[in-house]
Amino acid sequence: MPAHESGRPAALHPETVVVTAGRPPHDPDQPLNLPVHLTSTYVAGGELEYGRYGNRSWTAFEETLGALEGSRCVSFASGIAAIAAVLDLVEPGGVVVAPRHSYTGTVGQLADREASGRLRVRWVDVTDTDAVIAATDGAALLWFETPTNPALEVADIGALAAGAHANGALVAVDNTFATPLRQRPLADGADLVVHSATKSISGHSDVLMGAVVAASEAHADALVARRSLGGAIPSAFEAFLALRGLRTLPVRLDRAEATARTLVERLSGHPGLDEVRYPGFGSIVSIVLRGGAAPADALVGRTALWIHATSLGGVESTFERRRRWPAEAETIPDGLVRLSVGLEHPDDLAADLIQALDAVG
Repeated sequence: MPAHESGRPAALHPETVVVTAGRPPHDPDQPLNLPVHLTSTYVAGGELEYGRYGNRSWTAFEETLGALEGSRCVSFASGIAAIAAVLDLVEPGGVVVAPRHSYTGTVGQLADREASGRLRVRWVDVTDTDAVIAATDGAALLWFETPTNPALEVADIGALAAGAHANGALVAVDNTFATPLRQRPLADGADLVVHSATKSISGHSDVLMGAVVAASEAHADALVARRSLGGAIPSAFEAFLALRGLRTLPVRLDRAEATARTLVERLSGHPGLDEVRYPGFGSIVSIVLRGGAAPADALVGRTALWIHATSLGGVESTFERRRRWPAEAETIPDGLVRLSVGLEHPDDLAADLIQALDAVG
């Protein structure tokens, strides 16, 4: 623990943790922010030895996100690298239980590993708690998102974790959409929490990075070993940017969430929509256009403020029709458009989206 943290109160609010963790000591002439450590090589005899094994810029980010989630964090080059490292914990031939509605990168990882015989997958509806728990019988890992991408279904983390553990399975939760400010899966019994730090964590659409927070030191050590062997390390500069973005996550998320609620209110009942999906928290909304793919594809070309892009969690508002990706689940409606709500004024965002809906309807 850094010297300046030894006198902290035992429990700090997340808004305080996100600003104060991962800082240099409060000594005279120390910088407030840890400098970017741009080095591949260290003088021998210490703990780091070589740039693939550690970097102080990673450590500062890991300390902060780990403090928010409640355990030890390991950072990776991307969210998909973090997912791959968790799946590498499954022994060859092991069973992974996963929701049919999952991030397409996760689906691709699972499908690729199943095709090569490295693991077997049982696909489930994550909202059917009893069925999910039953599917974990004999499984090595239960993996799920909540809310799911892009269906925005919400899972019962505590019940699923307890049931999976009773059947001997590890539990990993992708917390990218909710962030540790809206839910902390480790506190509800999960073993591993995964983040695409590219999204809301860094928050400015200029970073590719991932992270896993592990409840046990053994799992954290195993993840570090996978990162070192595979070389899926973040750059020092991206770790610096991700931490800088993380410092403002509370204010960004509060603002985007308030705007998301406003949009849900104003879009509900629009004649061009069959459905507006929102889990009640976070900055992601999904709308389902009446008429399917054609009006949805037209919609994303008729706005001035909303940007047609596949990522999410940035300060700018983006949207896309998810079924344009071949790997998206066939159970996702053709006309579903996922909205990532940014920091623009809610009146402007609503007006821009509604005029586009009116035009394609």
